[in-house]
Amino acid sequence: MNVKILVMGSLNVDLVVTASHLPQKGETIIGGLFQTHPGGKGANQAVAAARMGGKISMVGSVGKDAYGDQLCRNLKAEGIDICYVNQIEEMSTGVAVITVDSEGQNTIVVASGANFTFSPENIISARDAFTGASVFVTQLEIPVPTVLEGLRLAKQNGAVTILNPAPAQNLPDEVFGLVDYLIPNELELSMLTGETNQKTAIQQLLDKGVQTVIVTLGSNGAVIATRNSIQMIPAFQVDAVDTVAAGDAFIGAFAIGISEALSVRQAAILASAAAALSVTRHGAQPSLPWRSEVEDFLKKH
Repeated sequence: MNVKILVMGSLNVDLVVTASHLPQKGETIIGGLFQTHPGGKGANQAVAAARMGGKISMVGSVGKDAYGDQLCRNLKAEGIDICYVNQIEEMSTGVAVITVDSEGQNTIVVASGANFTFSPENIISARDAFTGASVFVTQLEIPVPTVLEGLRLAKQNGAVTILNPAPAQNLPDEVFGLVDYLIPNELELSMLTGETNQKTAIQQLLDKGVQTVIVTLGSNGAVIATRNSIQMIPAFQVDAVDTVAAGDAFIGAFAIGISEALSVRQAAILASAAAALSVTRHGAQPSLPWRSEVEDFLKKH
């Protein structure tokens, strides 16, 4: 099934350095390997979905610079439609500076650049991209008013909507009523609601209008919650070397599962397998698995 999935969000270049441990405040450490990778939550999720077999269109902004050119070439090479990726003359392309420790944990600082010039007006100009999309995916590395406009347009066009609320921040209540699947991790769930109790936080989001909340719990799996049920998805046990983009692998694969009319549980299992594979590799987009790899992994596990 080749159903169109529309991903709206950030495009960054990731500057990644490995280190024995993550630096503390005021600490200088000697790092190891340095690599440059295409990244940004929006682009990562688009690539994750494309490698899982989807027909993907990307909406977003980059600078008219070498990094912007590099990101556009990379998306095209992945088979992603970039007709609605703006290259902006006066802005730099977004950059993420990432440190990864020996256990695969990371810290990330993002200089958003062109991502934060991506306005609701840009969405209105790109409204043709929403035509025929069955699933719409977005995140919070672009301005919240732009996210809101994208969700409105997606619902008007009959798409299923997925919001990955990362990085977590305050959102207008209207956002929640436009979201079919809200997929935060544990920290984002707490920051989004101000609640430390997981059940209370989930219920708050459901009460605000979200149809389904899926909380990713890393090595502890995931929780799927609706107004009528709550269920656990166990994690696949693997040796993690780099957790960058694990959430993006999950979101991209989940979007594919939903577009293929899998049940929510089946889509979440597919997504968990993709995320598990991704953490066994270094980098963001380089770690994202292909559909054949995920299917082989599921047969073995």
